[in-house]
Amino acid sequence: MRIDINADLGEGFGPYSIADDEALMPLITSANIACGYHAGDPMIMDRTVRLAKENGVDIGAHVSFPDRMGFGRRVIQMDASEIEKHVLYQLGALDAFARATGQRIWHVNPHGALGNLASADAKTAEALVSAVRQFDPEIRLLVLPGSALEKAAKEAGLPCWRLFLVDRAYTKDGQLAPRSLPGAVIKDEAAVLARLLKLLREHVVETIDGETIDMPAHSILVHSDTPGAVALARTIRKALEQSGTSIVPLSAQV
Repeated sequence: MRIDINADLGEGFGPYSIADDEALMPLITSANIACGYHAGDPMIMDRTVRLAKENGVDIGAHVSFPDRMGFGRRVIQMDASEIEKHVLYQLGALDAFARATGQRIWHVNPHGALGNLASADAKTAEALVSAVRQFDPEIRLLVLPGSALEKAAKEAGLPCWRLFLVDRAYTKDGQLAPRSLPGAVIKDEAAVLARLLKLLREHVVETIDGETIDMPAHSILVHSDTPGAVALARTIRKALEQSGTSIVPLSAQV
């Protein structure tokens, strides 16, 4: 089995930062880089892209609603055309820094409210897929298995990779449990590790309702803004290595 480890990075603004990007980067194989909408600015984007290159980490665009105050976790009412253009704008911004360092964008992972909406709503998913396909049809989307986003990508002939959020609870329909629900964010390292091992052995996950659903995955996400994220990433990487799983970036899974 081959699997990627990714994390959301570059999520700061000016002198402020959310996570320890320098410590996380050597532990992952793909980075979802904030494109200035929910976090990030030109200096941070440039620094994060260069840090990824130094560590041999794939670059992905972490696109969002324009919601810096809410960290991209609030839905902003837009029609499909607006969503498409906002995603294109963010791809162009990150691509400029990638090209300047001889790199490219490998994947798109929608952040927060935009990601949740695209997973459940066909129109939002189609807008996001349209933006990615127009920008570069070789870029793949990171998707929840069975989601509206995966369906839209497949219908458009756009390849995608399946994502597992190891520290987030799922509902029985395969969506992420709302953060407002108790237990939606899993902070106990032992519980996170147990979920990971179950995924590796059985390719399933237990939902917040106590049911079991299939969970095929190409990539595992570590939330960088979770307390203890660096230690958790180390634990996850060690568990994968001990299980005999090959840890490879998404670009090596084409």
